[in-house]
Amino acid sequence: MTVSKSSQVRVKRKGQVTIPSVIRARLGIEEGSLLEVEEQRGAIVLKPAPPLKGGKVVGEETHKQVIRELDRLRRDWR
Repeated sequence: MTVSKSSQVRVKRKGQVTIPSVIRARLGIEEGSLLEVEEQRGAIVLKPAPPLKGGKVVGEETHKQVIRELDRLRRDWR
């Protein structure tokens, strides 16, 4: 386990925070990276999400699948 200096970050609008660049670089976090968020004993824990299987986020649908499902729901609603 790597022990590092703690830093403070300010919570911005919509709950956004900036992870210090040194930490992002060390953990390979870049724009678009997925992180797991947990609450543990009154603390917020962020950690890189495990690699995806098949290249998709769990529950992610293709564009065509979403359109088909919306069309089906519209037909059923009428």
